[in-house]
Amino acid sequence: MVRSSGEISSELFQRHRGNPLLTPERWPYAANAVMNAGAAQVDGSTVLLCRVEDRRGISHLTAARSQNGFSNWVVDDAPLLASDPELPHEAWGLEDPRLTWLEDLESWVIAYTSFGPGGPGLSLATTKDFRTAQRLGMVRAPEDKNGGLLPRQVGGEYVLLHRPVTYLTHRADIWLSRSKDLHSWSPPEPVLAARPGGWWDSARIGIGPPPIETPEGWLLIYHGVRVTAAGALYRAGLALLDLEDPTRVRRRCAEWVLGPHEDYELMGDVPGVVFPCGVIHRPDSDELRLYYGAADSCVALATASLREVLSFVLEHGEEDSTRLQL
Repeated sequence: MVRSSGEISSELFQRHRGNPLLTPERWPYAANAVMNAGAAQVDGSTVLLCRVEDRRGISHLTAARSQNGFSNWVVDDAPLLASDPELPHEAWGLEDPRLTWLEDLESWVIAYTSFGPGGPGLSLATTKDFRTAQRLGMVRAPEDKNGGLLPRQVGGEYVLLHRPVTYLTHRADIWLSRSKDLHSWSPPEPVLAARPGGWWDSARIGIGPPPIETPEGWLLIYHGVRVTAAGALYRAGLALLDLEDPTRVRRRCAEWVLGPHEDYELMGDVPGVVFPCGVIHRPDSDELRLYYGAADSCVALATASLREVLSFVLEHGEEDSTRLQL
């Protein structure tokens, strides 16, 4: 999996040969772009809750379903969640959902960016089947985005990873907040910071899918941004958080593990973007299926072995010190 120089080989995550999986042309109604999909396994099928941008530039969330998670997608005729004129904080759209199954609630929780005149904030909704959903409302005021819940409570509290922008420093890093009821949340605690200088994740970072629980810790796939002369580059990297203290970063890998390379990742509304929001682990095969937005225009898939990804993080990741610089 690693060349002698220490660089990651292309074998860690393999792009699906049928990429892109979902494009606007596959949609049952007019759409400009389809991207940044949360992923869930429901009754044996894969559900992707996609961010769909209409031809006004306003986004909503629509579900697509597949029996095998790769092909023959059936897209719902109408959005699951769309802008409500009575909710000003959603007036400019709903974006970038992450999906977490909470066993104690017997429901999926959808964490999404709700965009309005005040800026992007974080909202939650619940669903059992992705046919109907109940809004819980905005839980983190602007500017905040890239939110996702851990799949179980830690210390008797739900844990939300998110990315507030601090007004004094204008930094965009990963923090977490805690709640006993999914409504009232504690002040943010720092988790992971953008690295300084010329790193691939130096401009800003945010979580990808909700972290996966493993015996070694919470496996976090996150996106990092570097600003170049040609624009921003979005790539994906790996970190490992402590199971009982998720503010503690046990390991963080130096290199990105998935970056824009194929035409559908380099050409689109925002070129040079790989933006993961959904992941599914298949215990029977140990396969990780990472669903990501490409160039803010379509949805693609890359796969890997969870065992090999975790081994890579443990072997090549280092203890993270950037938290101390927040």
